[in-house]
Amino acid sequence: MNPEAKQFNLLETAVLIPCKNEAITIKKVVDDFRQQLPHAKIYVYDNNSLDDTSRIAKEAGAIVRFEKRQGKGFVVESMFRDIEADIYIMVDGDDTYPASRVLSLIAPIVEGKADMVVGNRLVEFGEHSFRNFHLFGNRLVANAVNKIFHGNLQDLMSGYRVFNRRFVKEVPIVSKGFELETEMTLQALYRNFVIQEIPIPYGVRPEGSASKLRTFHDGARVLLKIVDIFKAYRPLLFFGMIAIGFALLGMLLGSIPIIGFLQTGKVERFPTAILASGLMILSFLTAACGIVLDGVNHRVKELSELINKSLANNYKGEGA
Repeated sequence: MNPEAKQFNLLETAVLIPCKNEAITIKKVVDDFRQQLPHAKIYVYDNNSLDDTSRIAKEAGAIVRFEKRQGKGFVVESMFRDIEADIYIMVDGDDTYPASRVLSLIAPIVEGKADMVVGNRLVEFGEHSFRNFHLFGNRLVANAVNKIFHGNLQDLMSGYRVFNRRFVKEVPIVSKGFELETEMTLQALYRNFVIQEIPIPYGVRPEGSASKLRTFHDGARVLLKIVDIFKAYRPLLFFGMIAIGFALLGMLLGSIPIIGFLQTGKVERFPTAILASGLMILSFLTAACGIVLDGVNHRVKELSELINKSLANNYKGEGA
């Protein structure tokens, strides 16, 4: 047995499966992960299923718990809060993600090379794996996030992920729905966690199993989440861009009465001049907001790092 495999066997591993109405597939998902990870604890969190998901999962040997608040974000928040482990594997219960690849996703975590490993679906997938616009939307969001947060990622919305304990206990989950995966990626980029993507084959839901994703509704929520996190964690850039926009518009409008004055010697178009002045004032105020919030954000990040270090030291002390 190589050192990495021996170390892995000593680590407590948890498989986290958020579910709603997955009675058709949940048994196979539990069985497949049990075969790959016989020592792991498999948790199925039932999010108000109307079918026999919880009963079938329990019969398959999973630890079944319930989350009454509707939304995948609430489910994962409860999972991260309640479950104690060294390695966390999160996977959907729809049998579209291959359990056979889980060891390759775990390896960078065990070796200390990553804090979060993402199963990249965009390399190998079936003709009907993605619904209309999903593939295009995924790539569009990835390009935007990579530019804003200086990342180099491809699949922001994959539901197949492996985390170390530090990531799970330090990253706050505030999303309610399917924008969750995007939020986790953005949080990881902001907090300088190491992310690795490993290609996996992405399957097709079996007949009779329906996706809960709503293309335009959930897509809009993902975009709003990006804007919200951009505003919260990169305020200087966010408000700076708005300030520049106000300033350019103010200068454009302000040039009209200035040119008129140079030509006629009279100040005309007072409404335009007043509007231009207002835009310039807004520009300065917006820039000031960005500067102040960036300073506050920097201080909060420092305090968060100090708290996390203190908690990590306490955890090591308890384990000693």
